[in-house]
Amino acid sequence: MITALIRSELPRMSGSLRKVGRWVLEEPRRVAGVSAAELGRRTGTSQATVTRFCQAVGLDSYQALLLALAQEQGQEDHREEARPLGPDIGPDDPLDQVVAAVARADLQALRRTAERLDLDALDRAARTLATARRVDVYGVGASGVVALETEARLFGIGCDARGWTEVHAAETSAALLTPADAVVALSHSGATREVLAPLRLAAERGASTIAVTGDPRSPVARAAGIHLTSTSAETGFRRGGFGTRHSVLLILDCLYARVAQLTYQRSTASMALTAHIADKHR
Repeated sequence: MITALIRSELPRMSGSLRKVGRWVLEEPRRVAGVSAAELGRRTGTSQATVTRFCQAVGLDSYQALLLALAQEQGQEDHREEARPLGPDIGPDDPLDQVVAAVARADLQALRRTAERLDLDALDRAARTLATARRVDVYGVGASGVVALETEARLFGIGCDARGWTEVHAAETSAALLTPADAVVALSHSGATREVLAPLRLAAERGASTIAVTGDPRSPVARAAGIHLTSTSAETGFRRGGFGTRHSVLLILDCLYARVAQLTYQRSTASMALTAHIADKHR
């Protein structure tokens, strides 16, 4: 959905581009009635800025923006359920609308992440992990939880994977990597220093590097050999890494499934050997 994409890209835009994005989000129905030049005047920018804004969200032209907004609005107008709240949840909103707003944000993020997912990059990342001697996963804060989840999934199908959520330990591990190893770096902003430092060190050691961030132009994304882009599902109470977790998990689920597919015999054997453990503790 184009509005979800604009909302996720907005924090990374320059001041003039952000003005255009905010106006589009606040007045999506009115955009169809104005030209690019008029939109520039209404936002205190210019027609050239409007064009750059369209390019910043991956569109070729202003007409493409109008078409994307019209398609999204048409889908909204034909929904059977009541229109839920936007990303902001107020203190007096009824619970059913709060649930609808959260679900809507997550579904939009998942759909947009799947649409934008670079399948070639995903396949290269999976093949890298499938053949790696060892896999480091770096993440702190909300991304640290996902790093440990990634460790558990990969470890369960026979990968020698380890999640690192503390920068000293992560850098120590990175310093011991070799060209036979691989790294997965998780950072919503793509600028988390505790993730960037071990990622760069791992690259210096010759390890293959994979990044999952919400910004393909970020330092973490640029430092990695392979980059996969997530989309944020922010609401009034879920910002940053918390708002993007489900879309990151979708990417990692796809990555995990592809690794399992590429290492089918090893993966199925590992799962068969460990299947009884959960049952034993019920």
